[in-house]
Amino acid sequence: MQDGNMVANFEVTCVWDLKATLGEGPIWSAKDHAVWFVDIKSSKIHRYDVSIGSKQSWTAPSPCGFIAPRKRGGFVVGCKTGLYLFELKTGAFDLLTHIEPHLPGNRLNDGFVDAKGRLWFGSMDDDEANPTGALYRYDARGLKKMDDDYVITNGPAVSPDGKTLYHNDTLKKVIYAFDLDDDGEITGKRVFARLDTEGHTPPHGEGYMDGPVVDSAGNVWNALFFGWGVNCYAPDGQLIRRVKFPVSNVTKIAFAGRDLKTVYATTAAKGLSADDIAAQPLAGGLFSFEADISGQPQYEIDHV
Repeated sequence: MQDGNMVANFEVTCVWDLKATLGEGPIWSAKDHAVWFVDIKSSKIHRYDVSIGSKQSWTAPSPCGFIAPRKRGGFVVGCKTGLYLFELKTGAFDLLTHIEPHLPGNRLNDGFVDAKGRLWFGSMDDDEANPTGALYRYDARGLKKMDDDYVITNGPAVSPDGKTLYHNDTLKKVIYAFDLDDDGEITGKRVFARLDTEGHTPPHGEGYMDGPVVDSAGNVWNALFFGWGVNCYAPDGQLIRRVKFPVSNVTKIAFAGRDLKTVYATTAAKGLSADDIAAQPLAGGLFSFEADISGQPQYEIDHV
């Protein structure tokens, strides 16, 4: 299949030109018809009301990698200094637990809630140099390290049948797949998809594997940092489509709306030169497009 035949004809528009340094982790909240996401480097949490277009922001205690909803209300936010409970009504952040106090150079990055209400998230070296990052599971049994040896983690995401977990090694440009059992244990780590660095313009080639999301058919939609868009992979790992963006650094998407077919995407200005910003002035904005397939529901943490 030629590249041109894989390009999806979706109209991508910027709905919030907030110029985030490192926008990340959009989630859909059906309860308040809003998309929530973070700007990691600015320690900001943002809310975009899709019904009326209103915008709100809060400052987190430290750089925040993800925000995840709780069944009891409010959110869990993953910050450099640990997991926090975030209460919307008061705007208060209460420390839930430290994660890696022995690794002060690390911070938390991307996160995900599975259908059983378990929280999954990764840590990474904030300097993006050392393989001190790890994948964690956090549920009623406590915190457990599931995998390690990552410089930059992204994901994870889980298939609709709950049997496959995907997690990215960003600098290696790889999406890994794991077998996931009912108890939340993972085995059988293998390469699911890899970006090709051959035949592409240096220094970044096709870009880097950023945040993954799995749709209702089991396709893996993976945002591309320095890659100008999103790749969509079939459950067998075959690249089946690309969505092009007007900015180079796409970090993650979320399926939203009543039919879960309205896609929102976070982007970043991080790593761009002044000339790059001049050429892509919407870098760091929140973008949207209408997809032809629905996503999975946004699940909620059930143990805190």
